[in-house]
Amino acid sequence: MAMKRVPDWLNSSLWSTTPSDDRLHRYSPSPTTTTTTSAAVSEPTVRPPVPVPPPAPASIPQSTPTPPKSEIRDPVNKNINNNSNDNDQNGDSSAVSPDDISRQAQLLAELSKKVINMRELRRIASQGIPDGAGIKSTVWKLLLGYLPPDRGQWSSELAKKRSQYRHFKEELLMNPTEITRRLEKSGVCDNDKSKSESSGLLSRSHITHGEHPLSLGKSSIWNQFFQDSEIIEQIDRDVKRTHPDMHFFSGDSQLAKFNQDALKNILIVFAKLNPGIRYVQGMNEILAPLFYVFRNDPDEEMALLSGFRDHFCQQLDNSSVGIRSTITRLSRLLKEHDEELWRHLEVTTKVNPQFYAFRWITLLLTQEFNFADSLHIWDTLLSDPEGPLETLLRVCCAMLILIRRRLLAGDFTCNLKLLQNYPSANISHLLYVANKLRTQASG
Repeated sequence: MAMKRVPDWLNSSLWSTTPSDDRLHRYSPSPTTTTTTSAAVSEPTVRPPVPVPPPAPASIPQSTPTPPKSEIRDPVNKNINNNSNDNDQNGDSSAVSPDDISRQAQLLAELSKKVINMRELRRIASQGIPDGAGIKSTVWKLLLGYLPPDRGQWSSELAKKRSQYRHFKEELLMNPTEITRRLEKSGVCDNDKSKSESSGLLSRSHITHGEHPLSLGKSSIWNQFFQDSEIIEQIDRDVKRTHPDMHFFSGDSQLAKFNQDALKNILIVFAKLNPGIRYVQGMNEILAPLFYVFRNDPDEEMALLSGFRDHFCQQLDNSSVGIRSTITRLSRLLKEHDEELWRHLEVTTKVNPQFYAFRWITLLLTQEFNFADSLHIWDTLLSDPEGPLETLLRVCCAMLILIRRRLLAGDFTCNLKLLQNYPSANISHLLYVANKLRTQASG
């Protein structure tokens, strides 16, 4: 069988030159510290009404610390010590293109409508969401289905979901000592009420088998507590390692400590609500971008985790929704669009896609690009009406095609090293190629 010919568009000057669009230069590698778009976006001359922001979160239990005040759309802070040898792919977003200003105005206009046109919102957002006036947070909530298109329902929906999350925290994050205290107050130990209230402890004669710290019963709250301790310790370790180069997540500041506690609580709640999956290392990396964007509404950061949780379930690895099946789909996609490259990687040099694509897919590319670029990629992932997975596979395929010349010239060792340490990339260029793959497939 004759080898499938490389499409003509792959041989165009696109692969040897950088597009001249001003939008693309903002994501070119630069030694300067990354700043978010909002710090640089100037207000358009004529601006539609700013959408009414969601109401402030309802009051939380007194035991929960008040979040430190901060500008969530501040630049992505990097440690000063890393600036001299910063090898990541930070883009300089200080220069704002007219396209960004125009897109911001379009998004504001769409968000100002009584009922949001989701098809139009997805179309605009797929090109990237300028992070000004709280746009990214509101758009992501709509794209994830956290907010309904009808703005009149936002207040009630937010109140309902925040109340649900507070309930989860109270039920799932409470330690057994506090549970026994509450049982005492509810009248479980009426016969020894006065003594219990004065000492704060349950009388030995009234502690049931399930409430005893040494109980091994399946329904024992203490037994469950000790079983959860190991996974909670793992979550704590991973959260402390989340983006150590960003002051938002790391360090000794009050802001960083509060954010770490919030991340930890979210992951613990998710693990307990999903006992078949619980917590898998890497979930913290997926949560980080969501938490960063939704910092003012940190009650429901688990939407995307839920959508991709099958990739974290070992029992589903070999099923049609598991990670191995997804990697196989990526292999087929590459073969469809560039059979020469596919054959060189998987047949000639025997670079199994699992060696590199496992991390790309399970962590949604958060480890392959810097934080600001990851947010840009996620704008596109969340905007696709087909769902984020289809777009993610096209982006992964485009990543391979963008470095095809280096891959075709490499052997197993060189190619594996290159794919496990993906080089600096122009994100807008990458997303353009991924979209081109969609049109080529449909054509």
